[in-house]
Amino acid sequence: MTRDQICILIAIVIYLGFMVYLGARYSKSTKDSSDFYLGGRKLGPYVVAMSAEASDMSSWLLLGLPGVAYFSGICEPFWTALGLGIGTYFNWLIVAKRLRYYSEEVGAVTVPSFFDKRFKDKNHLLLGIAALVIVVFFVPYTASGFNACGTLFSSLFGIDYLTAMLISAVVIVVYTALGGFNAASTTDFIQSIVMSIALIIVLCFGAAVTGGPSVVAEHAASLDGYLSLITAYDPAANAPVSYGGILGIVSTMAWGLGYFGMPHILLRFMAIRDPEEIKVSRRVGTIWVFIAMAVAVVIGIVGLAMTSAGAIGDLGFNGTTSSQRVIIEIANLLATHGIFPALLAGVVMAGILACTMSTCDSQLLAASSSVSEDILQGVFGLKISQKTALVIARVTLLIIAVFAAIWAREEGSVFTIVSFAWAGFGASFGPVMLCSLFWKRTNRWGALAGMIGGGAMVFVWKYLVKPLGGLFSIYELLPAFLFGLLLCVVVSLVTPAPQAEVAEAFDKVKALNKK
Repeated sequence: MTRDQICILIAIVIYLGFMVYLGARYSKSTKDSSDFYLGGRKLGPYVVAMSAEASDMSSWLLLGLPGVAYFSGICEPFWTALGLGIGTYFNWLIVAKRLRYYSEEVGAVTVPSFFDKRFKDKNHLLLGIAALVIVVFFVPYTASGFNACGTLFSSLFGIDYLTAMLISAVVIVVYTALGGFNAASTTDFIQSIVMSIALIIVLCFGAAVTGGPSVVAEHAASLDGYLSLITAYDPAANAPVSYGGILGIVSTMAWGLGYFGMPHILLRFMAIRDPEEIKVSRRVGTIWVFIAMAVAVVIGIVGLAMTSAGAIGDLGFNGTTSSQRVIIEIANLLATHGIFPALLAGVVMAGILACTMSTCDSQLLAASSSVSEDILQGVFGLKISQKTALVIARVTLLIIAVFAAIWAREEGSVFTIVSFAWAGFGASFGPVMLCSLFWKRTNRWGALAGMIGGGAMVFVWKYLVKPLGGLFSIYELLPAFLFGLLLCVVVSLVTPAPQAEVAEAFDKVKALNKK
């Protein structure tokens, strides 16, 4: 192992060790399943804001987004980032406070249990289906994180991808299983800081290597269509290609709709200690998201300029699976400039781990809660003690992590995996969540129809309709979200209105939200 690799490894080991320490520390205060899944609703506004956004960004921020910008220009990542930024803001603005009040009013500690208790679903159909949706889409989502970790370590140290992925998965599972929600949220807060530092280091170093921002800008401008917001860049032909016009832009911005249905983000809204502090969280979280995504896109542009200058190899002609390594390649180059730069490169690598781990831990918690809390106790009605429930929660988390590791056993594109899982959650839960919070006439049948129809349409559109091309090639989240919303509204209107106690709870939460 070279000196550079040793320095990088030291930084990573220190970082990972600290994460495990936090998990062990919070295990002492995790006394029951409520603490494990929601932290007792005691999180402060800054931890809520940054843990929500860090768990949202995942490896997509430091690997996927720069990789897409490197490979195809700024059109797709610009509209994606803009849609996500707008979605972030409105999710905090209209969903967070009302969901915090509503979840406490009905006594829900998970997203499926919120739907179940919101509609007084005595048969627990909503609970069971929502829990299955979470498991179905979180396994591949978590697998994308394990995938990113494996890619990172295998490229850094030349070790087998599968071995690297499994080691990373074990570390994530250990600190999450020990400390639960409090550990995940606190580490996410720290990881958001590490991610920010990594982005700044890579951006500054990359720009300096190419000769400065002006050289980077000149190189990007010289590529036909690379800086266009209405065309994508074709690196093979060095020419622009159609991005689908207005429809393509709207389709890409539809990423923002996904926020309304992301369980690991919605849980943060439910966990804040004081609903009135959400305004602070909204400002902090939204600003960070816009800045972080903008820097990530620029890093892709810088990386391509570095390739042109011969500083790093050509990553563009094998698609995003290769181009998503752009930050890794820049950090490897940084490590060759001495001991201190090598330690900084280690911080960058830790940043990639941070954005990956911050999402994996939240996803594992949400998925394990769906099995142990919602399915076993809610649907099947198992009567167990809080201590036993906590043990089941940890065992369930481990089992789900095993399935995610099996899914991630082969290296693939982070961006592709995340986009599918994002669409699944956004279409299954997003329309139902909005109707649940803002439309009193919504009933359990409408919620069921919207959840099942939206989730099913993601598969139908992606695998049956989208291959037809043309107008049908839009991102599956948009048609699936609209279809789920339509079903929720229509079915609610043609079936009996909710019972009086459901309507009364809605009015009470509405009054609280206006305070």
